[in-house]
Amino acid sequence: MKKVDYKKELKHLYGPSSKKFVIVEVPPMNYLMVDGKGDPNTSESYQQAIEALYGLSFTVKFDVKKKGLGPDYTVMPLEGLWWMEGRHDFDADDKDNWSWTSMIMQPDHVSAEHVASATYQLGEKKNPPAMDKIRFESYHEGPSVQILHIGPYDEEGPIITQMHKFIDENGYQLHMKHHEIYLSDPRRSKPEKLKTVLRQPVTKP
Repeated sequence: MKKVDYKKELKHLYGPSSKKFVIVEVPPMNYLMVDGKGDPNTSESYQQAIEALYGLSFTVKFDVKKKGLGPDYTVMPLEGLWWMEGRHDFDADDKDNWSWTSMIMQPDHVSAEHVASATYQLGEKKNPPAMDKIRFESYHEGPSVQILHIGPYDEEGPIITQMHKFIDENGYQLHMKHHEIYLSDPRRSKPEKLKTVLRQPVTKP
């Protein structure tokens, strides 16, 4: 059976243009999620969250494949929601006070029972420190504006400013949390070639 790449199946959500903003309808999707706070560049809890999310995502994938419970698939990329508690704006320089939810999307055929089984297996083998912080739940953003950013993470600011202007000029307002999807592995890609989907849910005033 052919392996499914959901980034390609959901290309309108995971493969936007880098040249223009687009408005997409993001349906409810299921994620493994971990919440935290602090500078992602220095926070041990952030690194532990990523380790646990990937560890469990791969364990789920192999367990589902082994048991024939659905098609084999490529594990999805890391995603992140970013905000600052008690504030409507976002200070890109005040990283110590960032709040975040790191998450990895799971295909529709992955159930809570599959996740529970994989959690037990991962706990027996490696038991990563943040595993007990992972939750499995649906997240629904609905109408959203997005674009592909190519380059270092620290250079996203001007594009996000342009995105907010686009949202305002098209009669929308910001809704929910800033969302990023990391299509590149920063350990293997040069900073100038990093690909990141920038997404902002919107609503009508």
